[in-house]
Amino acid sequence: MTEPSLLAALAPRRIVVFRALQLGDMLCAVPALRALRAAAPHAHIALIGLPWARAFVERYAALVDELIVFPGAPGFPEQRESDDGLPAFFAQMRDRRFDLAIQLHGSGGIANDLLQQFGARAAAGFVQPDEAPRAGSFIAWPDTLPEPERYLALMNALGAPARDSRLTFPLTAQDIDEYSALRARHGIESERLVLVHPGSQLPSRRWPAERFAAVADHLAAHGWQIAITGTAAEAPLTCAVLGAMSAPAVHLAGATSLGGLAALVAHARLVVCNDTGISHIAAAMATASVVIACGSDTRRWAPLDHARHRVLADYPACRPCMFRDCPYGHPCALNVGVVQVVETAREQLARAPGAQPGARGSLHTGTVALSIEGLHHAA
Repeated sequence: MTEPSLLAALAPRRIVVFRALQLGDMLCAVPALRALRAAAPHAHIALIGLPWARAFVERYAALVDELIVFPGAPGFPEQRESDDGLPAFFAQMRDRRFDLAIQLHGSGGIANDLLQQFGARAAAGFVQPDEAPRAGSFIAWPDTLPEPERYLALMNALGAPARDSRLTFPLTAQDIDEYSALRARHGIESERLVLVHPGSQLPSRRWPAERFAAVADHLAAHGWQIAITGTAAEAPLTCAVLGAMSAPAVHLAGATSLGGLAALVAHARLVVCNDTGISHIAAAMATASVVIACGSDTRRWAPLDHARHRVLADYPACRPCMFRDCPYGHPCALNVGVVQVVETAREQLARAPGAQPGARGSLHTGTVALSIEGLHHAA
């Protein structure tokens, strides 16, 4: 006789999920949260996350009911690494009397140590290969799976069967209105719009700004409308791309909310970016992309649809990278050339539905026609 799953045996009414990470990481957990909600439709599901995740909880209200802000702890570099707030945080968690605490933060270790302090009736998560057994429903960290599928593996083990690993990002009426305002203000033409997003949280994950500029110039010369996106804090980087370009471009750094950016991505024909949050937004919106992956573990983080999303990467011995700033001369970035990115972008645009470039080389005054041969000499 088959034993019932943990979810079936526990019938939890109060569930807490620990994943205190940034946007791209959270988007990769959406399939697991979707499976959990389907298996426990009447449970109150709380997310322990970073302060920014309040917007995530609001957007995914169908999956998550509440945000509990994680105060930070040593070993968790996404915020101040201090244990000052942990005693009060643990007391708050124990007072909530959760039925089930799920560790979706990562492979285990200290994340599991924290989870045990929540005082839930049952716990679940992942354990590292050398980690002592944990009480509850813990599975070995599935190191060979892509990120979304790792968390689905845990959901399946808990009794929340799921095979849908698609990322989703629901747009609101406000997001659509914001896109409409951007389109009117900047003359955006969605049928020929290419987004260039040169930013990333870590410098070691960024392809050089002048190379993004060379790619943007080439695509503009072939009739594509270029918009450079990023956060307000990334304006020096986006301005460096704009300043290195010969062709005009729409500069949108700091001009969009997260939802507005997603709506912009949804209406674009292509996104050219680093391996960062916007690559996961492109996957969620089913918009074609070219992702230059510097330093990251592409097996883990690459979008699952390898045809719609082309990942370009070089693999020196130091990869995957653990550094904020590369100490080795950044070979994983420099060994991905402009020609390779341009050719891949043009292949993606050729198969993008509804894509309509303008007249080659004559779209804007000052636009320069760049040949593939000429790009061999670009930075």
